[in-house]
Amino acid sequence: MAYLLGIDVSTTATKTVLIDEEGAVVATAGSGYDFASPRPLWSEQEPALWWEGTVSSIRQVLAQSGAAGGQVAAIGLTGQMHGLVLLDEKNEVLRPAILWNDQRTAAQCDEIRARLTPERLIQLTGNDALTGFTAPKILWVREHEPEVYARVRHLLLPKDYVRYRLTGDYAVDCADGAGTLLFDLKARTWSDEMLAALDIPRPWLPQPYEGPEVTGVINGQAAGLTGLAPGTPVVAGGGDQAAQAVGVGAVEPGIVALTLGTSGVVFAPTDAPLVEPEGRLHTFCHALPGRWHFMGVMLSAAGSLQWYRDTLAPATSFDDLTNEAAAVPAGSEGLFFLPYLTGERTPHPDPQARAGWIGLTRRHTRPHLTRSVLEGVAYGLKDSFRLIQTAGLGQIRQVRLSGGGAKSALWRQILADVLDVELVMVNTTEGAAYGAALLAATGAGRFANVPAACQATVQITGRTSPGPDRLAYAQLYPIFCDLYPALRPAFQAIGQQS
Repeated sequence: MAYLLGIDVSTTATKTVLIDEEGAVVATAGSGYDFASPRPLWSEQEPALWWEGTVSSIRQVLAQSGAAGGQVAAIGLTGQMHGLVLLDEKNEVLRPAILWNDQRTAAQCDEIRARLTPERLIQLTGNDALTGFTAPKILWVREHEPEVYARVRHLLLPKDYVRYRLTGDYAVDCADGAGTLLFDLKARTWSDEMLAALDIPRPWLPQPYEGPEVTGVINGQAAGLTGLAPGTPVVAGGGDQAAQAVGVGAVEPGIVALTLGTSGVVFAPTDAPLVEPEGRLHTFCHALPGRWHFMGVMLSAAGSLQWYRDTLAPATSFDDLTNEAAAVPAGSEGLFFLPYLTGERTPHPDPQARAGWIGLTRRHTRPHLTRSVLEGVAYGLKDSFRLIQTAGLGQIRQVRLSGGGAKSALWRQILADVLDVELVMVNTTEGAAYGAALLAATGAGRFANVPAACQATVQITGRTSPGPDRLAYAQLYPIFCDLYPALRPAFQAIGQQS
């Protein structure tokens, strides 16, 4: 029996999944860690934590399964996107990695827009300059830590630092590369125009590969530490959202992945490098050749329900809260919840956006409050769906739902009604690491291509179709859309006082 390994280098843990040739999960393991906030809005992490987590989790899954390292046919990598890892000429880490959720680079984002114009930036890279992306972090280091910048010889993303430790090679997949703001979206490689405009040397950047392509093999040192066999192929893999989409089978236009976790992600594959003209959606390369994707990100999705329960009903279970809310009619009798607890990204890239209930009256009770939170998140996700459709995707045939919030039958029904589309659940629950393992299986020749791998391994386990309430929500959603523009001046004023 041969096995495939998927490794997910996330912000809070490194997770490893071992699957067999049929796609069945054989073993999983994880190794947790924290990140640092040395100043307000900063977020940093030591790359050594990722490597230690990788070694530990690989050894755990081999021990759990009883598999020998030589039975692993290939390895796929995924992980947190946009982070900046800097290496010197001896391949030593120069400073802690600056992570995707770091917010220090607003001035550098303005500088990037000024150097290229916002319109050209979006047409070239598919994205506006946002503080989370890699390129503005590079400019920040150059401006604020010139002694570090002078020693830089290699720029890597988090999972690709782990790749370097496994293989000794510098490589990146196209999906993760597109998240740096240094990629030519159409050409699927580094943009000479971007590098020239920002004065970043191309030799510092790793070689781009498509997700299933082999980038190197396990070296002797890594083999000794992990228990894997020297020479085991390592494929490019994908950024975490692209690998997550592979893991649920969202690899063709019309099949959308919706992740209802702490944040909410709407991921829509495309067969052309489409862009949203104002940059309100992310557009990146997908983790398979000839595919790209739109992505809308909502910062507080299931996180809104978590906050609500923890703050206002800490002794009550989520099931009890949603069971109460099921008795409330669609629309919560005129009560709306704005889910902007931590600002927002799509379609309102506004860190000053605030959450709130609008329309409260004395007749509203806890079940109304609960249902309005579920509905507010659904409306916010519909904002991304609407943008994706108007940007050129066309018909959405099916939405594949995953994440902790998907466990609620009421929430699934509200989402199906608000979005007016069928939602399906699938059998794969291991997220991005499973997608990375499928990319490894494809690279090892177990499947002809990534869609074939998904068709063979991902099965639908449940369906939720729109019901009669979709008509009520169609009338209520435009009211929700009017609330943020009306309140934005107040949000800005509040932000200046806090």
